[in-house]
Amino acid sequence: MASKLRRKTPKAKETILRPVHPNAGIAAEYQRRLDALIQDMHDSVVYWLTATYRQNEPRIALDETPADALRRSMKELSSRWLKRFDSMSTKMAEYFAQSVEKRSTAVMKKILKDGGWTVSFQITPAMRDIMDATIHQNVALIKSIPAQYLEQVEGIVMRGVQSGRDLGQVSKDLQDRLGVTRRRAALISKDQNNKATAAFNKARQVELGLTEAVWVHSGGGRESRPSHLKAGREQTRYTISEGWFDPAVGQKIQPGELIHCKCVGRPVIKGFS
Repeated sequence: MASKLRRKTPKAKETILRPVHPNAGIAAEYQRRLDALIQDMHDSVVYWLTATYRQNEPRIALDETPADALRRSMKELSSRWLKRFDSMSTKMAEYFAQSVEKRSTAVMKKILKDGGWTVSFQITPAMRDIMDATIHQNVALIKSIPAQYLEQVEGIVMRGVQSGRDLGQVSKDLQDRLGVTRRRAALISKDQNNKATAAFNKARQVELGLTEAVWVHSGGGRESRPSHLKAGREQTRYTISEGWFDPAVGQKIQPGELIHCKCVGRPVIKGFS
C-alpha cells in the first residue's frame, strides 16, 4: 500500500518543505567500521610480510630473488582477508542501508508533521527495491577494498624484492598504501550516504504524490560544481521522478547522486482549494 498524505488544515498556497540532509553520524559510523576492518587487515599483512621479508632479506640484499616465499605469504593473506571482508560485507551493508532508510523516513515524517501534514508511511516495493540495490552496491564496494589493497601490496613487495630494497622502505610504502585505502573508505562512506539518502527521499516523495522540488546547493568541502551552484542560487525547480538536467554532465540527475555532491531538494506541496 502506498503512503498517504493528509493535511489537517488545507491551504491554497503551496508549501515548500525543508530538505532531508544526509546524516553525518551514519557516514562516520560506516567509515569507522570500514577503518577497523582495514586496520586489522593491514596489521596482519605487515606482520606476516615483515616476518617473511626478514627471513629472506640477506638474499634480497645480494640481489637474489626469494619471491616465491613472499608470493606464498601474499596468497595466504589474500585468501584470508578476502574471505573476512566477504563474510562481513552483507552485515555491514545491511546495517548501513537500514540506518539511512530509518533516519531519512523519520526526518521526512517530522518535516511533514511540523508543516501540519499527517502521513502514514508503508514499506512499498519501490522502497524494498532501493534497499536491495543499496545493499548490493555497498557489498560490492566493501569487497573491492581488500581486493584493491592486496593487489597493490603485492606489487609493492615484489618491486622491493626485484630492486633489493630494505624492509624500512617497503614498510613505508605499505603505510602509504594504508593511507590511500583509508581515504577511499572515507569516500565510499560519505558518497554512499549521500546517494542512499537521495534515493530513499525520492522514493518517499514520489509515493506521497509529490512531483516537484527546488534544488538546494550544498558545498561538499571541495570546489563547488558551477552548474549546481547556479541551480541553487536560482532556486531551480525539477521533476522529482526524473531529476534535474545538469548541463555539465548532459543528463538528468538527483541531488546527491554525483560523487562529492551534497546538494538536496526541497519538495513542493502544491496548493489546493
